[in-house]
Amino acid sequence: MKRALSIIVLLVLISGCLQSQSAEEATIIVKDLAGREVKVPKGVERIVAVGPGALRIMVYLNATDMVVGVEDCERQWGSGGRPYIMAHPELKELPSIGPGGPGKLPNLEALINVKPDVIFITYVDAKTAQDMQEKTGIPVVVLSYGELTTFEDDELFKSIELAGKILKKEDRAKEVINFIKSIQEDLLKRTENVESPSVYVGGIGYKGAHGIESTEAKYPPFVVLHAKNVVDELGEGHKFIDKEKLLDWDPEYIFIDEGGLSLVLDDYRKSPEFYESLKAVKNGNVYGILPYNYYSTNIGTAMADAYFIGKVLYPERFEDVDPIQKANEIYKFLVGKPVYEEMANQFGGFGKIDLSNRSVNYSLPTSP
Repeated sequence: MKRALSIIVLLVLISGCLQSQSAEEATIIVKDLAGREVKVPKGVERIVAVGPGALRIMVYLNATDMVVGVEDCERQWGSGGRPYIMAHPELKELPSIGPGGPGKLPNLEALINVKPDVIFITYVDAKTAQDMQEKTGIPVVVLSYGELTTFEDDELFKSIELAGKILKKEDRAKEVINFIKSIQEDLLKRTENVESPSVYVGGIGYKGAHGIESTEAKYPPFVVLHAKNVVDELGEGHKFIDKEKLLDWDPEYIFIDEGGLSLVLDDYRKSPEFYESLKAVKNGNVYGILPYNYYSTNIGTAMADAYFIGKVLYPERFEDVDPIQKANEIYKFLVGKPVYEEMANQFGGFGKIDLSNRSVNYSLPTSP
């Protein structure tokens, strides 16, 4: 009897060890962008993406069919400015996982209810991610967008690679990274060893819409085009300037982020003499570009803007480029559909801006 009992105990122990070993073999350990080691399933089938830019990465990886819940902001905001939602409106029909938006954490109960295998999240620290993992019992993997100074963003690339590894989308991750790098290389090569006119970009979105005084030093589309950004003397990153400073700089070309275009047009109506004294306005060198800062960087739009800006500043170097066709090519690769026309319908699209007539018309100069 004792022998039989010993055998039973031994079998139970062996079975437990085998189950534990089987569970270990069914997982992998990855290091996320917060430096945490996270154990995730090998066969991930259900995911959620939380925080600015997280869902966009899943779309870039062709993983929309794995997403089982989205933030309320993704469901309730209009799709304008977010090409990944324009291309995949079905995502807005998924269950809620919380309010979403910058600085807002998901609803833990809602996360548990949709039963994801992995939670991807951006813009949180290691402690917050670990706390969420312990409270939900679901692996939490932190991703990052880094700082977009050019289109080569190491933290974004590492995030794409990491998510690709977890989702068994390694090949697609490599394709996305190589595509972005190839765009940057093409833009840099087209504009090397060429004299740039002076340029300025206004209307840049920064925690909301702003007018002509909202700009950016080291503006990524200008950087990859070797364009002479008059704001670069102020350092780098977003800047609010005094409008009189724009008169001092008096750039040859002005580009308006169309997310702030209505504010610029309203300001023109109030003080047309200010704008009409600017060289770019007098010479008809004011152009509209699509907004790309919406729930973090829509890098496809930023690259499309760069091709249009390049066409304006260096028409001979971009003679073979149709900016609209190029934009649709970029969108189709990254988000699966050519959504330029939908973006243009909402914001105005690429074109020359006539401030006095409050209009955007697609036209390009024939010489630098």
